[in-house]
Amino acid sequence: MNIGELAKTFDRDGYVVVEDFFASELMDRIDGVIRGYYGDSPDFWHNDEFLEKSYTEVVPWFPQREGNRDFDVIEQDERFQALSEAILGEGWTAQYCMVMFSKQGTSGQAWHQDCPPEDPARHNLNRLVYTSDIVDEIGGQTVVVPGSHKQGELPAGDPVGEFEDQVVLRPKKGTLVILHGHTWHRVLPITGPYRFSTNFRAAPAGTPDDVTDVCVYRNMRYRFSDSSVIEEREPR
Repeated sequence: MNIGELAKTFDRDGYVVVEDFFASELMDRIDGVIRGYYGDSPDFWHNDEFLEKSYTEVVPWFPQREGNRDFDVIEQDERFQALSEAILGEGWTAQYCMVMFSKQGTSGQAWHQDCPPEDPARHNLNRLVYTSDIVDEIGGQTVVVPGSHKQGELPAGDPVGEFEDQVVLRPKKGTLVILHGHTWHRVLPITGPYRFSTNFRAAPAGTPDDVTDVCVYRNMRYRFSDSSVIEEREPR
């Protein structure tokens, strides 16, 4: 693994994919923990307005906040730490671990930016770990627009429409995907039994803890802290 080259790719594209980053045995163990927590059909966490407008039907879990230490081995991996520092710089901070579960028949996630892009230096970093394969038979592929982390605000429009230069990612078990919070990205609908990934969010030094409180969608800006739509967006 050439950390310097991976950091350059990330800076250019706003994301980087590293296959076989984590051992299969570790992924199987964490996968079992996740399955055990969620069961077959967990309840949605967000309110109906958010689910209807955001096209984002995801059930989050924050295991470390609940005292679960199973995910610490990933967080503390030396290579994981080194690559994070190469991308974020000295003094970067880990924010939290969030597992994202999607049920069969749900819409995945609409196009969004995790935080407003007006200040290029103010952003989060998604460090996505996949404990099982994302394949076309299941759905839930991650879609990104390369270089969009440097293109400003996600254009208003169809929340799930396609971009000409989008790239579809199909991570395998053990893959690490690192994604800039300003990169335009979405998750395709879930056709198989379920889909999940685990996001170890981080941020550059000096970034406020609430950097991801406001999320930018193609049809709105949404604030999670008070579950409110703070801006309706229409194509110009």
